[in-house]
Amino acid sequence: MSSARSSPQLELLVERPASRPAPWTVLDERVRGTRFLALPVRSVLNTPAATKMGFWSLNPYIGCEFGCTYCYARDTHRYAVERAAGAAPADIARLPPWEAFERRILVKLDVAAVLARTLDPARLAGHTLAIGTATDPYQPAERRFRLTRQVLEALTAYHGLSIGIVTKSPLVLRDLDLLRRLADRNEVSVSISLATLDPRLARRLELRSPAPHARLRALRRLTDAGVEAGLMVAPIIPCITDGREQLDALFAAAKGAGARHVIWSPLRLGPAARRRFLPFLREEFPDLAERYERHYAGRDSVSRAYQEALARRLRALKRKHGFAAEPGRAPREPRAVSGERQRAVSSKR
Repeated sequence: MSSARSSPQLELLVERPASRPAPWTVLDERVRGTRFLALPVRSVLNTPAATKMGFWSLNPYIGCEFGCTYCYARDTHRYAVERAAGAAPADIARLPPWEAFERRILVKLDVAAVLARTLDPARLAGHTLAIGTATDPYQPAERRFRLTRQVLEALTAYHGLSIGIVTKSPLVLRDLDLLRRLADRNEVSVSISLATLDPRLARRLELRSPAPHARLRALRRLTDAGVEAGLMVAPIIPCITDGREQLDALFAAAKGAGARHVIWSPLRLGPAARRRFLPFLREEFPDLAERYERHYAGRDSVSRAYQEALARRLRALKRKHGFAAEPGRAPREPRAVSGERQRAVSSKR
């Protein structure tokens, strides 16, 4: 079956104001100084070849208000500013990249319209489209800009896709109606990101993120509503959140909240992330700082030996708590919506 691109009719499904702010216009500002700027985009899908990951990805925002100290995605903000070739406001350049990531949020106002024009479902065959791999799609800015909701609305025009969402925020519950509609025709999975049950530790590590109990409550509501949802333990931070008892309790809490799967990822620290996280360690965990500085001096990831030992621990905990060895099911081949709906949204052959 030939793949379908979106037509003008499909674009009408996407909320598009009559006029758009000029590029880099300040759209909003918080009392603490965080600004939200309009970022023009011509493409919004990241290919597996570009990211070196086994999935396609999409992020409605670049930068994140949550300000998690460890966030590896801080470098993505730097790349976006560098690609602007001097068009970005000067105050962004004056900020260190790690700080600009959480204080100058770039908002892709046209993300859903561009997705509707450019999505070729045949290219996604055998791969998941992951939403929120670099910045949280349900960070507080989503309450105003609603870009993630617009993306989900655009995706309802297709079936046979494999769609994955990663978030720390209970705001995902706002879109339960769309998640259920998407799940009727697609493989849809939501992973609630949570690295620790300790609220004090979570606040130290994640500054402005929702509390652990709020995330577990959101997970419970998702699964009660019939949405395929589970736990994303990420990042697992060596000597801070990787203890066997800590992880055991986290798995048990996720199971109690109805989680269908558990996936995980160990800490990654790119150049910009190191400039944020290593000073944090020196202040909050001084006994670990030297070890981290030595280990991450020439690499972004934990050692192979640590990864293997961690994987053994987590596989044992998955068995203990009754989680499947691998989350989810194999994605189906994506294809466009058929029948009357297809005629309304498909483009010219």
